[in-house]
Amino acid sequence: MSQTIVQPIGQKRLTNVAVVRLKKHGNRFEIACYKNKVLSWRSGVEKDLDEVLQSHTVYSNVSKGILAKTKDLTKAFGTDDQTKICLEILDKGELQVAGKERESQFSSQFRDIATIVMQKTINSETQRPYTINMIERLMHEIHFAVDPHSSSKKQALEVIRELQKHFPIKRSPMRLRLTVPAQNFSSLTEKLGSWSASIASKDESANQLSVICEVDPGLFRDCDAFIRSMQGRLEILAVSVHCEGDTHVDHYDDHEDLAPASLPKEFTESVAELSERLQKQALSSGNGNAEGQVKQNKCSTCNAFVGDSKLYREHFKSDWHKHNLRRKTRQLPPLAAEECLADLEIGDSNADLQDYSF
Repeated sequence: MSQTIVQPIGQKRLTNVAVVRLKKHGNRFEIACYKNKVLSWRSGVEKDLDEVLQSHTVYSNVSKGILAKTKDLTKAFGTDDQTKICLEILDKGELQVAGKERESQFSSQFRDIATIVMQKTINSETQRPYTINMIERLMHEIHFAVDPHSSSKKQALEVIRELQKHFPIKRSPMRLRLTVPAQNFSSLTEKLGSWSASIASKDESANQLSVICEVDPGLFRDCDAFIRSMQGRLEILAVSVHCEGDTHVDHYDDHEDLAPASLPKEFTESVAELSERLQKQALSSGNGNAEGQVKQNKCSTCNAFVGDSKLYREHFKSDWHKHNLRRKTRQLPPLAAEECLADLEIGDSNADLQDYSF
């Protein structure tokens, strides 16, 4: 007597997938998606539904390949259209993440939080910024755990407050220009003293006073409200001041007593070297044709095309780029590398390089 082998019909077993689960009307519904695609869909990066769903099918259990019953779908969603139901589950369902994927996400968000903390803080004793590795080590010492349901910026601010309890760390100050009527000078000075603000420069004229100061970012709203109450004006010069050589008022005020000839030789050589490399690269990119420029990276600050990635990164570390950043804060047009050299050679006292401080 022969035996009949009965095989299950209508079952599709899926492995190595990302499962999105939604419970509704007492039933569990699941859809099978490609890994690392659900978050891209929800953030709007991925637009093609077929690149997200492995099949336009609703399951009651993906791992066992059990399909959801039509009557349960109609009862829960009011329709049996599989694609529409998949879209609702994709948007509202809970993503089941594997252990390694979750660990990778936590590690990436931990790094993002540490980067934000590094950008917003300085050492209160040395007034110098911490490195990213130091920040991560301090976060491990306070046993910080990433909350995947909270934004990185919000958690970074919480980390800063917790680190301040145990280590010499503080928020890097904001640099502001405050302009008020002259009769309110004493009130402004008194208020800045109560905020422990550092005054870098004062400029008094016949009817108004302009002060460049550095205050704690947490006081920005109070400062803005106070200046508005005195019919004054507030201007943000720097959101975070913690770079060495970036705290001197000469970067924002004009001083004609400093001649370009006083610039060190190293600055001239660095600008000349970078200019020469850019010229050589322009010649090698097809004699400056339009197609060659499209392939180049453009620095919007210096309004210059920089070639390969290595030279592009070096450009951001150059004195030329740093000087144009300071010109940008003063709403001045950028200088080309050749213009910097020309100004140095002729010793023009009106050149904007004269406010470069070392």
